[in-house]
Amino acid sequence: MRLLTVVGARPQFVKAATVSRAIAAHNSAGGVPPIAETIVHTGQHYDHNMSQRFFEEMDIPQPRYNLGVGSGPHGETTGRMLAGIEEVLQAEQPDVVLVYGDTNSTLAAALAAAKLHLPVAHVEAGLRSYNMRMPEEVNRLLTDRLSRWLFCPTVTAVKNLEREGMPAAVAVGRELQAQEVLQVGDVMYDAVLHYRDRARPSPEIGELLGRYPEGFFLATVHRAENTDSIANIGGIVKALETLSRLLPVVLPLHPRTRRALAAAGIHTDELVTIDPVGYFDMLVLLGKCRVVLTDSGGVQKEAYFFEKPCVTLREETEWVELVEGGFNVLVGADPDRIVVGAESMLCTRPSFGPQLYGDGNAATRVVQAIARYAP
Repeated sequence: MRLLTVVGARPQFVKAATVSRAIAAHNSAGGVPPIAETIVHTGQHYDHNMSQRFFEEMDIPQPRYNLGVGSGPHGETTGRMLAGIEEVLQAEQPDVVLVYGDTNSTLAAALAAAKLHLPVAHVEAGLRSYNMRMPEEVNRLLTDRLSRWLFCPTVTAVKNLEREGMPAAVAVGRELQAQEVLQVGDVMYDAVLHYRDRARPSPEIGELLGRYPEGFFLATVHRAENTDSIANIGGIVKALETLSRLLPVVLPLHPRTRRALAAAGIHTDELVTIDPVGYFDMLVLLGKCRVVLTDSGGVQKEAYFFEKPCVTLREETEWVELVEGGFNVLVGADPDRIVVGAESMLCTRPSFGPQLYGDGNAATRVVQAIARYAP
């Protein structure tokens, strides 16, 4: 079976690593059919610390294709990805196209495959924030509708799809085939279980940890709704500076965020700003921090995996079960709400219960389901 995987951003590299490892295990065990994976990197993340470093650290097979699309307006980058992926699909003629999450790379790959009547497998299907102003929400909705397999991480995701009339039917080749909605668990949890004990800090992160033995707030900010708004990014930095009087605030700066801060003339002198970190360094930081503040969907879950309370710098989240369980609080970009939320999480640590995201075998279930579709 010829499987073509499309990735483009840091969270997708993490997810793809787990499935690539499950494919290798399937082939080593004599699984039928054997699966030959080809990886396409759109180049959506092109900074070394956000791209190549992940492939090196996590032993992900190197991409056969790198489209080098880079950054730009959503329509332009998605269109360039669509054209590049279509050309690759016509050359490779895969049996299945595998996509992850909710980025522009995800949508471009799903749309290119659907136009060529190739079956799409969507890992992390069924997530909804119900905010159509988020590009990620548009990408999720369209990708789910185009997909032959909908691999859901949670019961909530399955129910979301059911409310929207899925499973339905999608065109594959000359036939209409029923969608499969499968609750498999979360491949990011697979990754944390596999890599957590192997993660060692880089010298830079090791030195940073030595400076803050009492712990710190760990913050990440990268979503366009925050970085493209001077009011939002200014409010977030103001709150982080206030919190830095309680504990140091470590802020790995996404390239988009760094540009936004520079353009707005916003200074971060009271924060511990560092370059984007690799996956292992991020795991180490998550393990040593006290509270996480983020607008990232993936980091919200990673905080939960490490039993760290999370303050989400958005007004809604696709990971509603974390809010319902008290592990996460939504505060938007309002500085007062951010400070109150972080102080509350610091003082009243939630009680972490049973794992919400599966048993660490999600990637194996993905591979098994796709293998049943042997051409």
